[in-house]
Amino acid sequence: MALGTATPRYEPRFDAGRICLDLLATAHPVERLAAVEPLRAWLTGAAVVPPGTPLGHADACWLVPFRELRTHVGWLLRVPREADPGPYEHALARLNETARAAPPAPRAVRCEDGTLIRELTAPPQCAALLAVLARDALELLTDPVARAAVRECEGDNCPLVYLDTSRGRRRRWCSSEVCGNRERVARHRRRAALARA
Repeated sequence: MALGTATPRYEPRFDAGRICLDLLATAHPVERLAAVEPLRAWLTGAAVVPPGTPLGHADACWLVPFRELRTHVGWLLRVPREADPGPYEHALARLNETARAAPPAPRAVRCEDGTLIRELTAPPQCAALLAVLARDALELLTDPVARAAVRECEGDNCPLVYLDTSRGRRRRWCSSEVCGNRERVARHRRRAALARA
């Protein structure tokens, strides 16, 4: 990287259609759960916790369990059980075990302007937040309709997984603005090169 060139900043993405699939996106194109602050931002951005939930007690010990859960969910979605039953069964057992922890109960609280907002009755602990994600993954894996709508992005070098809720179930990319735009630009360049040739 040349001097004066800024390091690219990767914003979290929340367009996969399920929070467990958004968790998978935290590994691409770079590891986004390498520090506590990005994890805190992701938990709020993905609406795992209500906006404004204090997460100051989250520390570096939280990073490994979130990355491990991401690995298990990815394995269960991408690798058929028949291909390698041992790791698949291990991932499924870990997912079921993680889903057992109960998250703090939400409650409605009136703001000064009279509107209601959601907040948690207690500070969320790591195991409880992992359980929210694991339960979302279990619901996805056990719902045949939703499971059939899971797709892997067709973009070059993009391993992201998303829930295809488009009409006709013809969505090809994790994001039309990201991978879809890259494909359209590449197609335009190919046509332009053919026209020049």
